[in-house]
Parts: sequence; structure tokens; C-alpha cells
Amino acid sequence: MFASLAGVDRSRANPARMYDYYLGGAHNFAADREAADRVLAVLPETRTFAQENRAFLQRAVRNLVEEAGISQFLHLGSGIPTIGNVHEIAQGLDPAARVVYVDHEPVAVAQSQRMLAGNDLATTIRADLRHPDLVLGHPDARRLLDFSRPVAVLMISVFPFIADADDPTGIIASYRRACAPGSYLALSHSLTPEYWPGEVAEAIELYQSSTHPLHLRNPEQVAALFDGYEMVEPGLVFTSAWRPDRPVTGEQARESRAVAGMGILPG
Repeated sequence: MFASLAGVDRSRANPARMYDYYLGGAHNFAADREAADRVLAVLPETRTFAQENRAFLQRAVRNLVEEAGISQFLHLGSGIPTIGNVHEIAQGLDPAARVVYVDHEPVAVAQSQRMLAGNDLATTIRADLRHPDLVLGHPDARRLLDFSRPVAVLMISVFPFIADADDPTGIIASYRRACAPGSYLALSHSLTPEYWPGEVAEAIELYQSSTHPLHLRNPEQVAALFDGYEMVEPGLVFTSAWRPDRPVTGEQARESRAVAGMGILPG
């Protein structure tokens, strides 16, 4: 299934493909599985973290369609498709919903394009989210998304792979400036080591030799990424505690090891 991906470096683990492996996907290489298994050996709850993060994405999309009336989605760093993708949820609730996925990992883009064949209201762009002008100016983004109307920008567990040197707040500000009032930002982010068990340092080190090293942040630093937005209830909380489908205790919420939130762009 990877025959068409000539030129892909299969010798180095890639976080998107490792994430796919954590979720039980099949779109990964031996190097990804080896690195992911080493992480799981010292931090078994990484798989639960991935599942909780995915569940937040799905709850956020449902909320945006059902409660906020959003029908346009820009999913940045969308990763490799798995069950419960944005277009599946959004278009299941609103058949007219439009979705643009953005990723620069070749496997993620190839699988997304294959999945979306025949879907005229969803597409995948191969681009680096760190270059908002290229993303926002892409013909497919301009064709599907009307930025004079509210758009939901989704940044789900992608900024842990964006270094401070890349100016994450500036990146988000560029997307924010392109959006109309009433637009939303949904974002989740892994937390710094003090929020993880003792073995996290070894797990983090395993990522440092991957194609995208980790850059963890504390809740205050994540909150700063929402500059210019008004947070909606319940604010920035542990991922599993954001409008959960079932009761979640404080300890269970902390086991998310990440925080998530949603903000609206005021008029």
C-alpha cells in the first residue's frame, strides 16, 4: 500500500505514523513501530493518551456542528486517517459541511486523498502548517472554504511538534487574522514532564531522534496560544474533561497528560 510513496524516509520514525500505530492503524513502517514500542515499554499509557486526544477531536467537531452551527473546517496537521475523521462526523451531521485537511507527511496525505476520492466537499492539501500563506492561498482551500464566514480551525496535538523558534503564537495569529468573527479554534497539547509519570523523560528522548522532536508546554503556555480568542466553556482543561460523553474523575482527567480547549473569535 506504500508503493507509490517513493522518496519517503522509512528509516526514521515519524510521529504521525507512530500515532497511527498507537491507534491501531496499519499505515506505518518498521521504524515507526519500533520507536512506538519503545515508548510504550516505558510509558504504556501513551496509547490511552492518543485515544483520549482523538476522542476530544470527535467531541469538538460534533459540538461545532450541532451547537455552534459551523459548516467549514480547516484541520491542520491532520495526520493519517482513522475511524471518526472530521469529514465523517461533520458531514454525518451536516451533509453540506466542507473540510480541508492539511499535512506534509506523505503517508498521511496519500491515505487521505485515497479516502476522499469522490467527496467533492473535502480535500487534503500537502503543506506545512508553519507557512499559513501557502495553506490559506492554496487553490483547494480557496475553493472549499469561504473565510468571510466562520471557519473552525483544528490544531489537535500538532503544536508539540512546533518549536518556539517557529513562533507558534505567530502561526496561530496568521490563521486567526484570515478568519471571520464567529470562527473557532480547537486545540490540544501535551503537557510538560511534571504532569507525566516518572518514566516520561525516557519516552521524550525517544522522540528526539524522530523526524519531529517534541516541544512540550505547560498549561499557561498552551493558554497563550489562544490569544485573540474568547475561551468557551469549560475553558482549558485536561483533554478527557472537555465536555466528556461520560463522567470523568479528576484523576482520570489528569491521566490525559494533555490539555484541550476551544475559543471563539469575537466580533
